[in-house]
Order: sequence, then C-alpha cells, then structure tokens
Amino acid sequence: MGFIRAFAGALGGTFADQWKDFLQPRADITATSAVFEAVAVGTNAGRGANTRGSQNIITNGSKIVVPEGTALITLENGAITGFIAEPGGFIYTSDDPNSRSMFSGDGILASTLSTSWERFKFGGRPGAQQVAFYINLREIPNNRFGTQAEIYWDDAFLGTQVGAITRGTYTLKIVDPILFVKNFVPAKYLQPNAPLFDFADMDNDAGAQLFSEVVGSLSAAFSRYTNDPSKGNRMSGIQGDQVGFAQSLSAVVEEGYQWKSGRGLEIERVAIKAIEYDADTRALLSDVKKADALSGNRGNSFMQQSVARGMQAAGETGGGANMAFMGMGANAAGGMMSGLQQQPVQQAQPAQPAQDDPIEKLKQLKGLVDQGILSQEEFDAAKARILGGLGL
Repeated sequence: MGFIRAFAGALGGTFADQWKDFLQPRADITATSAVFEAVAVGTNAGRGANTRGSQNIITNGSKIVVPEGTALITLENGAITGFIAEPGGFIYTSDDPNSRSMFSGDGILASTLSTSWERFKFGGRPGAQQVAFYINLREIPNNRFGTQAEIYWDDAFLGTQVGAITRGTYTLKIVDPILFVKNFVPAKYLQPNAPLFDFADMDNDAGAQLFSEVVGSLSAAFSRYTNDPSKGNRMSGIQGDQVGFAQSLSAVVEEGYQWKSGRGLEIERVAIKAIEYDADTRALLSDVKKADALSGNRGNSFMQQSVARGMQAAGETGGGANMAFMGMGANAAGGMMSGLQQQPVQQAQPAQPAQDDPIEKLKQLKGLVDQGILSQEEFDAAKARILGGLGL
C-alpha cells in the first residue's frame, strides 16, 4: 500500500510540474544587492486546482527574462549548470527528468512515467534541486571604509613617513560572475528562498570581510599612489582623483587578496570624504605650502625685482647691500647670497658720480619703504642727505 501511495504522490507531482513558468528578478532588490533569486510569476495561472507542483524545479520550456546590467546562472544540486551574460528573453531547456514537460514536446511517456519513476525512488519528491539567480553587473555603490586610528605610509614627495585617519566610499563591480559565485558567495545565499546578498547588509559576513580587507590595504594604496610619478607624487591629488586612486587600491587588494583573479571583483571608483593628518604631518605640509608659495617663477620674479630696486636706489651710499636685505627673512637672504656667490668675480670699478635726479631717488626710496625693505627712519635719513646735498 505504501508503494502505491508513494507512486501516486510522485505521479501527481509530475503532472503538476508539466506547466511552464515565467521567471524574473524578485521585486525587493536594491542598488547594493549582488545576488538575488529568480522567481516564478504567473505560476498556477489558468491551472484551476493544479497547485501541487514541486518547489525548486524549473520546468523544461520555462521562459526567463535577463534584464540589462545582470547575468543569470542556474544551479542544480549546488552545481552551476547554465550561465547567461546578455540581456533578453530565454527559454530554459533541461534533460533532467525532473524538468521534463509534455507541453514542451517531451511526450507524455518521457515526461511523466520516467519522471515518476525517478521521484518514486525519493519518496515522491524530486531527486534534484534547481534554482536560478541573477548577478548584478552594474557598479555597486556606497561601500564604506574608514580607519579608527592613523595609518602610515612612505611619501615620496615629502621624503618621509606620514600618517592620517581617513574615511570614504568605493564602488565595486563583479567582473566575473562565475568566479564570484563559486569562490565568494556563501552557500546560504544560493539556496531556494535565500535572502538578498546585499553588500549594505550589516549581517553580511562576506561584505564585512571585504571592508576589513580594504581598510587593511589603504596604507599600501596611499604609498603606491604617492610614489607613482604618473600621479604627480602629491597626496593632495587623491581626493580629486577617484579613478586614479581606485586603480592603486584595486592593485593592492589584488596582490593581497586576489579580488579579481580569485573572486571576480574589482574596485571601480573611490571617493575619499576626509583625510585627517596627524600633528607631525600637518606641520610638515604647512612648511611645504610655504615653500611652494616662494618657489617657481613667481617667487624668483618677486626676489629679483626687490633686490634690483633696492640696489638701484641706494647703491651710491655704500649701504646698498645692507638695504637690500632689510625686511627679508633669513631664508630669502641666504638664497640671494648663494646666488651672488655663484656669479664670477669682476674687477672693481671706481665709483662714478651720481647723475640721477634727486626727486626720482626720493620716489624710489619711498617705494622701498612701501615694500617694507626700508624703515621710515632710514628713509628720513636718506631724504635729509639728498635734500642737504641740494642746499635745502
């Protein structure tokens, strides 16, 4: 009696599974979802009382929709049996007895009797589990990272080790769905009625692992970026170079954790929201900023004009050198002296009597006062000498 009941149960389930289904993505997916199940829609439509079809069986001839930006894989008993990487509508075909349907041209003997025998051996239930899942091929945004303490790296431009606390986000892309599913996605996300594999889910241990690996790679990524001549060797460029720093970070996580070659994952863009340098690094950057302001063509032009005006205005008094250095910082004066020492020594020439207009001299000296090169007292003394020479 038990044998007949088991056969009858298997036969009833077989007839129910003859109806073809229409599969599409579930409705609750998010932008940060990476893996989500394909669900049957319209199941039992027009079937009347035929509601006892087996779960987790994809009927031969079922239609499957693959939207833009996704791939689809089918699994049977945990093994990948099919893969679609282009958008469109597809018809599922299978030689597995559990999937056969007399409505797909398999014939009633092939689709019911042989399938019933297969199910009879498993107590009237299908001897296979067939499921389909979509893989998100778009950039997956808003993957956060941040450090609680300073991280340190060697900076080529500054020529020393620097440290900072940083935080930001990166976008992630699945570039090899098969590697991603086989080597990284936990089994619980590949079962019937599985939860969404969502990188934003705080309970997603796989996502938490990626977070830890990115944080552990930041120091090496900063070092790679600031030591790359093609990036300008400037730490200040990172916050405005989302793609450039992403390449550095992606290379580091590949070297350390084989994201691309072992998991099919790649970092596309990085947005650094904040970099908070430690006290020593802030002081060093302040010095660099000041040096930058006095370097290059702008600093050289300012120095040359100041020295030339000072020497021209007071050269005949014998105090031109002293006046030229008045108001200059030690670094600026030292730089100018270094430049003067490198000039070839020339034969001293006898002083020529001054022929300049006294009024023009006074204007030039007043200009030096305005620039801070001469003090007001020095200007008044020089003015007295000039006017005294005129008998005024």
